[in-house]
Amino acid sequence: MTRSVYVTGIGRGDGRQVVELGVMELLTRQVDRVGVFRPLMHEGPDRLYDLLRSRYRLSQPPETVFGMRYEKAAALQAELGTDELVSQLVDRFRAVADEYEAVLVLGTDYADTQLPAELALNARLANEFGASVLPVVGTQGQDAESVTAEVRNAHHAFTSLGCDLVAMIANRVRDAEAGEAARRLGDHLPEPVYVLPEEPALSAPTVAQVRDTLGAEVLLGDASGLARDVRDFVFGGAHLPAFLPALTEGCMVITPGDRADLIVGTLAAHSAGAPAIAGVVLTLDEQPGEEAMALAARLAPGTPVLSVPGGSFPTAAELFSLEGKLTAATPRKAEIALGLFETHVDTGRLTEHLSVVRSERVTPMMFEHELVGRSRDDRRHIVLPEGAEERVLRAAEVLLRRGICDLTLLGEPTAVRKRAAELGIGLALLDDGEVASGPQATARVVDPQTSPLRERFAESYAQLRAHKGVTFELAHDVVADVSYFGTLMVREGLADGMVSGAVHSTAATIRPAFEVIKTKPDASIVSSVFFMCLADRVLVYGDCAVNPDPNAEQLADIAVQSAATAAQFGVEPRIAMLSYSTGTSGSGSGVDKVREATALVRERRPDLLVEGPIQYDAAVEPSVAATKLPESKVAGQATVLVFPDLNTGNNTYKAVQRSAGAVAVGPVLQGLRKPVNDLSRGALVQDIVNTVAITAIQAQAQS
Repeated sequence: MTRSVYVTGIGRGDGRQVVELGVMELLTRQVDRVGVFRPLMHEGPDRLYDLLRSRYRLSQPPETVFGMRYEKAAALQAELGTDELVSQLVDRFRAVADEYEAVLVLGTDYADTQLPAELALNARLANEFGASVLPVVGTQGQDAESVTAEVRNAHHAFTSLGCDLVAMIANRVRDAEAGEAARRLGDHLPEPVYVLPEEPALSAPTVAQVRDTLGAEVLLGDASGLARDVRDFVFGGAHLPAFLPALTEGCMVITPGDRADLIVGTLAAHSAGAPAIAGVVLTLDEQPGEEAMALAARLAPGTPVLSVPGGSFPTAAELFSLEGKLTAATPRKAEIALGLFETHVDTGRLTEHLSVVRSERVTPMMFEHELVGRSRDDRRHIVLPEGAEERVLRAAEVLLRRGICDLTLLGEPTAVRKRAAELGIGLALLDDGEVASGPQATARVVDPQTSPLRERFAESYAQLRAHKGVTFELAHDVVADVSYFGTLMVREGLADGMVSGAVHSTAATIRPAFEVIKTKPDASIVSSVFFMCLADRVLVYGDCAVNPDPNAEQLADIAVQSAATAAQFGVEPRIAMLSYSTGTSGSGSGVDKVREATALVRERRPDLLVEGPIQYDAAVEPSVAATKLPESKVAGQATVLVFPDLNTGNNTYKAVQRSAGAVAVGPVLQGLRKPVNDLSRGALVQDIVNTVAITAIQAQAQS
């Protein structure tokens, strides 16, 4: 039976898109096929649906998502009555519910809808759909007493109309009132009540939204600059010495276009990092000369400079009412919203109340969600040596917002902070040695060149490598390298794991691990796996990144390690030792190596299911397995595929990734005493997030 969740409000401006996004995240963790239904909509694009479709890769036909336009609904209700309106919407909802395991229903928005008794209409639709209701009450600017009264009134309104409530959410509550409001509400209502505080980063518009609102021309700036949040507006009219102290972090400067002194001075201050601004808007259709603009471009590359024809006052009038929006074009805001939701909502308890039965299939998205959830359950500390790299900084923001782990970023602090500010990334970085306050995930920035730890690490490294002739003086130079410094942090217990490789080579990442962390007692080599997330399952491929031509004993070790990694991440290990022949059908040194390795696995771990030699098609396709190895417990349903050499493994994983559209997560190193993982130099931000989450889970197991 389809389980439906109806997210609705009681008025405008409740910010419920945060909750709708959070509920969609919970549903897609549990089931493969989630539908979306918005009973009533306005003309024009639906920003939230576009975000859901993009983020969650929805394949639902857009024409099935929407019931009808508000104008048609109002006319239908006036002419034929509410019963006929509800009947037609129920028919359209059921067409969606029949096709999906769960449906997220997006309630009406109370904005120019021309519908009487809108709350009652939402309640009736939810009841007719058979959907549980999650009301969101916007309480912006109210004190705890008013918040409590608003939520209790909304609770009474929906329950008196017969709704099945899964929880209540008070949204956009002032920080100072949130704790008291949560305490009061917890004492009065039978359902769970969650209080989400106001998040300024969500209400801040982006520079791109400012551009679109004003119809501005972009004179300077790149995509990263246009994605920056605008946290304040500062109007330029004074002389430069009096104007500069008025600049604030993330502000948008609005000044007449003929004030070249303010423009250049503002961008120079931004370049110096005091403070980092969002951009500049030039008014009156005036622009500085070519020389001034060329200087501006050199001072702050990527920082947006916009031009509008109007004056400062009409420009300000348009901007003061502008609020940020969750859209497909603002993925950072989506991560901020999810972080807010997951921090203040007991997602485990809410998932239980939603009563969604978990799918047997495991999709790539479900696997990624599982990584995030598990890493959040027991937060670890991960060090990222490439602290000033753009993708690493963007990943760091996601990791902190979602509470996935605590971080140490290595690099020169001023350079790291400046780069983050230039990218518009909201990272509150602690200094080396600064103590965090509060339970939230934190990041600190450490410079290996100047850190007090350098002396300690040099002594440790010199002792470890004394047999190679390494002196303290040489070690002092070596440990200043970010890869060695990060690895030594892991060895000394100052971090639980390390992830690198976005700009460093694989050798630069794993060589320090070989030298100072070393292999586990039961591992003869370090190897790797990729998690290959196919449309309906997750397979484990090993070894596709480290060992060029393992012998039989090493191949057996790779198989045992890969099975353990698979089990650690929820994949039941059934090992296929791959070769170009199946069973006893072939011979040759390559097949003999695989046959010997298979025997060694059975000898060492008789509890593991293993088959080999076996060809790939016989390993994963039941119809082929039925012909070639009909009695095998692995053939046709293998989950761990061990390749005979690096050439075969690396090419196969890339072929499957590109040809079958699989998501490849890895390489994940195995066999080390403590987790260190390598990134592809082409890694995307999400790849970095996934790899850090995997590293955190490995660290949980090893602790």
